[in-house]
Amino acid sequence: MKLKFKLSVAAVALGAVFAGSAMADTKAAMMAMGRDATPAEVKAWDIDVRPDFKGLPKGVGTVAKGEAVWEEKCASCHGVFGESNEVFTPIIGGTTKDDIKTGRVKGLDEGMSIVPQKTTIMKVATVSTLWDYINRAMPWNAPKSLSTDEVYSVLAYLLSLAEVIPADGELSDKNIAQAQARMPNRNGMVFYEPMWKTNGKGDVKNVACMKNCATEVKISSFLPDYAKNAQGNTAEQNRTIGPVRGLDTDKGKAK
Repeated sequence: MKLKFKLSVAAVALGAVFAGSAMADTKAAMMAMGRDATPAEVKAWDIDVRPDFKGLPKGVGTVAKGEAVWEEKCASCHGVFGESNEVFTPIIGGTTKDDIKTGRVKGLDEGMSIVPQKTTIMKVATVSTLWDYINRAMPWNAPKSLSTDEVYSVLAYLLSLAEVIPADGELSDKNIAQAQARMPNRNGMVFYEPMWKTNGKGDVKNVACMKNCATEVKISSFLPDYAKNAQGNTAEQNRTIGPVRGLDTDKGKAK
């Protein structure tokens, strides 16, 4: 028995050695995979533009040139004046001269009856966001195909439609901060410190239950009567097998 025990221990130890060796070989093989990215490759991907304009390349564009590029490459999706709602949400509209003065878009607080469609220019706070997105993602069918000056020009055209810059103006890395100072919702961003600091004040106010507290919480939802059958009987729109079942909204419905 002693001999068998010693052999077993030796086998386990030998197995551990082999396992450790295999892991080391695997790690070495993984470390040998690939190569460091070249400076040119890093530069090609390092294109983000921050709100403080770090990363913004030098360039200049005019409203006139931007309008030409827009009509050729952008209007089919966004409309000639950035107002189309057929393919994507409208980009321009819903802001006023007072919004430009205050930096807060009043239409965002007035409900859907006042401004039924929340446009991009109503919501976005930083002009760098627009520059960055156009540069990396537009046109939709050929992203990153616009030159730097074309990006400036397209953005200049959009900003002119929103009356942020003059209709005959230009936009460049030299004056983009001036455009930022006139963004309609530039003061619309809210920085809530407790969400960023673990030792900050809580973001909710409540009193802990100390007696006669609920021991179980039931979470449920319901479909109000006025919404039933708004899109047809939901039970007929779900698969007949599996765990998912739609509510039979025909039951109890007035005939």
